[in-house]
Amino acid sequence: MDSETKVSINASDPPKHPTDGGVTSNASSLNQDYTNSLTLTEDCALSILHNPVLPSDEIERIAKDSGVTKSRKVRLALAAHPRAPRRIALRLIRELYTFDLMQFSLLPAAAADLKRAASDLLITRLASVTLGERLALGRRSSAIVAAALLLDKEPRVWQTALENPRLSEAAVVKALNSLSPTPQFVEAVCRHAKWSLRPEIRIALLRNPHTPLARALDFSRRMPPQQLSDILHSSRLPEKIKAYLRRERHAGKRI
Repeated sequence: MDSETKVSINASDPPKHPTDGGVTSNASSLNQDYTNSLTLTEDCALSILHNPVLPSDEIERIAKDSGVTKSRKVRLALAAHPRAPRRIALRLIRELYTFDLMQFSLLPAAAADLKRAASDLLITRLASVTLGERLALGRRSSAIVAAALLLDKEPRVWQTALENPRLSEAAVVKALNSLSPTPQFVEAVCRHAKWSLRPEIRIALLRNPHTPLARALDFSRRMPPQQLSDILHSSRLPEKIKAYLRRERHAGKRI
């Protein structure tokens, strides 16, 4: 009896195969857990999406889970995954909140065209976000969004955007050449410790009608006469200021 019982118990145990090792990757285990589970948790979804070679059908499966996609973190991770189908990524980007859009547009791993789409969408929302949100965006947003904030009507916003480390010289030049900059913005750029030293920005300032005479005179004196002449030819500076700068040049002063 004891012998039969022992045989029965041993027979019920699963066979062991030392050569199998029983080793599987964390990602595969998580994927299998998801396949076999009725409810996917936020933590599990984020762990699965951490796998950069996750098959696109698994990404689609997670994206269809209305329970887990309520999570802002999961939506962001889905949209940013390198293997996410484009239609899914674009749909999720449109569903992101303001600061999630900002975060997405700064992700190094996200596709460049998707980051641009996020920045463009964020720009369309600027008119509806609060002053505090625009100030935060001015400090931390992408170069594209910071450039758009240079034309904000609130001085604190464009002052903050001018200090954004991602802001480009080309964006400042474009803002100066537009019809929107206020005299306060132009004067701020004239006196800015960084931007006022850039040659292309000085040229844009010499073409802007709001540049004060003292600053225009300072910039003009640091340019070759022929270059200054070409700039003044198309400049929107008041005629009195342009005439004064020309007299300085003809008087033989270093301009």
